[in-house]
Amino acid sequence: MKKKLIYSMLMIAVTSTVSMISSCKKYLTETPAAAFSTAAAFSNVAMATDVVMGVYARLSGDSGYGIRLSMYFPYDNDEMLGASSNTSPDGDRRDIARYGATQTNGQIEGPLENLYTGIERANICIKYIPLMSQYTNGSSSDQATLKRLYGEVLTLRAQFYFEIIRNWGDMPAQFIPSADMPTLVIPKTNRDVIYDHILDDLLTAEPLVPWRTDAGVTRDERITKGAVKGLRARIALFRGGYSLRNDSKIMERRSDYLKYYQIALSECADVIASNAHGLNSSYQALFKNYVDAHTLDPTGEILFEVAMAGGSGTADSKLGYYDGPRLVNGSSSYGNSSIYILPTYFYAFDQNDTRRDVTVAPYYVNIDGTKVLQKLVSLTTGKFRRDWITNPGFVGLAYTGSQYFGINWPILRYSDILLMYAEADNEINQKPSATSIQYFNQVRARGFGGNTALIGTTPTTYDAFFTAIMNERSFEFGGEGIRKYDLIRWNKLYTNILATRANLTLMMNKQAPYNNLPQSMYYLTGQQSIVYSNSLYAPTPSATPTGYTKIGWVSSLTNTGTIPYIDYVAKFFTPNNGELLPIPQATMQANPLLSGQQNPGYQ
Repeated sequence: MKKKLIYSMLMIAVTSTVSMISSCKKYLTETPAAAFSTAAAFSNVAMATDVVMGVYARLSGDSGYGIRLSMYFPYDNDEMLGASSNTSPDGDRRDIARYGATQTNGQIEGPLENLYTGIERANICIKYIPLMSQYTNGSSSDQATLKRLYGEVLTLRAQFYFEIIRNWGDMPAQFIPSADMPTLVIPKTNRDVIYDHILDDLLTAEPLVPWRTDAGVTRDERITKGAVKGLRARIALFRGGYSLRNDSKIMERRSDYLKYYQIALSECADVIASNAHGLNSSYQALFKNYVDAHTLDPTGEILFEVAMAGGSGTADSKLGYYDGPRLVNGSSSYGNSSIYILPTYFYAFDQNDTRRDVTVAPYYVNIDGTKVLQKLVSLTTGKFRRDWITNPGFVGLAYTGSQYFGINWPILRYSDILLMYAEADNEINQKPSATSIQYFNQVRARGFGGNTALIGTTPTTYDAFFTAIMNERSFEFGGEGIRKYDLIRWNKLYTNILATRANLTLMMNKQAPYNNLPQSMYYLTGQQSIVYSNSLYAPTPSATPTGYTKIGWVSSLTNTGTIPYIDYVAKFFTPNNGELLPIPQATMQANPLLSGQQNPGYQ
């Protein structure tokens, strides 16, 4: 059983913990669980470790990857719909999903403040850890531990800034504790400057942290070298990708973008060559037997994950509650099932691709474990499911009205390393190498249960291979908060939204390539898994088989009534606007230098 990070809420009682954070709320108002001077907090390795755990803590909880960063911000996209609502703005998470958020939206201020709090905590550690006497004069063990801690907080700060940039673009940035700042009213920093700074930080961190296989523990969800290198590769691709620029107010990428693709290629090559990580042979097992079951994946496929625990919004996640199938107990229904699979995404999967039935949960769960098939328009995400939780400490909660199941959020997986390598190589050389094709095929073959005969022919030209990469990343990472941001860095978000609406219309009208799909499905009731009577890829038989129940399938897709389903996809998105969130009003008001600097489209 995995060891959870002990998320110490220890904070340092120095000026910086209560000082103004110009780029977020006017003042931090956190009350530390325990107060120590910096001298005491960084007096020994154990205390310094506790303080770093407090930096990790800002990843989790409701304002972190517990729900908002993982399940509110990444939708809508061409795979999934976020929380459903009427088509008018609601000032909440539904507006974020429809790309209709304003600067007063109630869900965007908390995550931004949380990210800046994490940065402040990291800045304090980055200053004081190297000043500890044990850092240079301690035992070899103490020196190694403190250097690892230093590498970890550099990486955590990079992750916090990366999340800010990809959601808000240019924002105020500081890399020293607030107590050391001459003023806390600072202007926006160009995102390229921030990107280059954190890329350098990650390069500094790489030799300081061990590979997963050298860490000396079974698993404690702490950052290792694979995570640092993988994150550096991901950030480099974003630095080299498209983004909505504040000066031109259009989507652009810089002329030196290939420099950053080369960084990504090199970092991914290092991770692959290390043999510290690999692909789990079973895509389903990775999520069902390890992520949801709270157990160790022996392959180390997950390089970077957010540890969740505690059963509250402070440090846990709502994975399996906010998304995934609901639990029904008589007249009571538990769970939100708020992220819906688009029918076109369901049918984009090859019927032999095992990833479809992991990514998609087509049912809700009765208290006795039996499954009830849902309509095609009501299918939910499936990687984080309450009925896949088997850990004794959580399985009981999964069958109650609890909202917190301790399911970790995977930030980076090894399959991403393979696909980032292939993408970078294709872009640099304007065609895929044999090595890139090999790595691409490894990911695809695992999706088909290891049967290479089913994966088809991998293209060898630049354009066709790039399209294959885009598609493969969709099949591989659906529901993991990646797709929207991929589409933005490729400048494909609007194109794919329009294509998705058009394809949904074709499906609704029974036109090719969707003209032979079943309008209804028959399934066997009272079973622990869904048993279909008819094919998902052929017209519906005219007669209902004995013992089976009929459910609306493609016929459930309409564009009328209270919710016009097709028009609903990213309804308020406009190009050169929706790629970024608005800066929260409280943030704008707290910093006079942000006046007139709202993101494009929100002025």
